[in-house]
Amino acid sequence: MVAQNVVFGILAAVMILAAWRVVTTQNVVRAVLYLVVVLAGAGAQYLLLAQEFIFVVQVIVYIGAIVVLFLFGTMLTRAPIGRDVNLDNDQRWLAALTSLFLLGVMIAVLFDAFHNTHVKPTIQRTSDVANSMFGPYLMPFEVVSVLLLAALVGAIAIARRD
Repeated sequence: MVAQNVVFGILAAVMILAAWRVVTTQNVVRAVLYLVVVLAGAGAQYLLLAQEFIFVVQVIVYIGAIVVLFLFGTMLTRAPIGRDVNLDNDQRWLAALTSLFLLGVMIAVLFDAFHNTHVKPTIQRTSDVANSMFGPYLMPFEVVSVLLLAALVGAIAIARRD
């Protein structure tokens, strides 16, 4: 076996276990930390595909911003941080059955569409991707980042008024 396939298998197994813990844990903060593992695994998959730029975007945007947003939302809404037995329900078997059905549909559709196709990715340099994305859109990108920062500061100020 190729080492890349072995690493892919290990990353996929870790991501599946962490995703399972995201939906089965009864602690909200631990669920977010397991989500960090899943998102880091997705970023590592991008590294396996030699897409360093998308890996960095994955880490910065999803792990750096979205997870912090989840944690801020948890803290600002004064949600219970510890274990909460009310986060569980009695529909596990229906959820398992539905997920197995969707897995079967996804496998059937992908096999039907790509069973004889070999994917040959076109690897672009990271600098080409960055220049094409941030060259003409640098100003709108910066304006949106300042707008989101102002919205975050405003949300914190509104939430903390007592």
